[in-house]
Amino acid sequence: MKLAAARNLALALPEAVEADHHGFPSFRVRGKIFATVPDDRTMRVFVDEEQIRAAVASYPDACTLGYWGANLRFVSVDVAAVEAPVLRELLRDGWRKKAPASLLKRLA
Repeated sequence: MKLAAARNLALALPEAVEADHHGFPSFRVRGKIFATVPDDRTMRVFVDEEQIRAAVASYPDACTLGYWGANLRFVSVDVAAVEAPVLRELLRDGWRKKAPASLLKRLA
């Protein structure tokens, strides 16, 4: 998958917007970040630890553990190595984690 396609998946989520985050793109819902793009090949998706570990176990060629300091915070996804449905589901999960309850019903 190309990074442009990954961006489109993120922006297809209700009220998702792209904004700068310390010099690199981030994807947000109502101001809360659910994914970032630190380079031209990687998307970091902020999901629960259980989901991070499941993604890495299921897709070891595309997903790696992402730490912020000593804490596991995100799954790092190699966009070129991941299938679109896998990234779509991770992005949906990240979006669900950050979206307010009033928006959750908009994601079918």
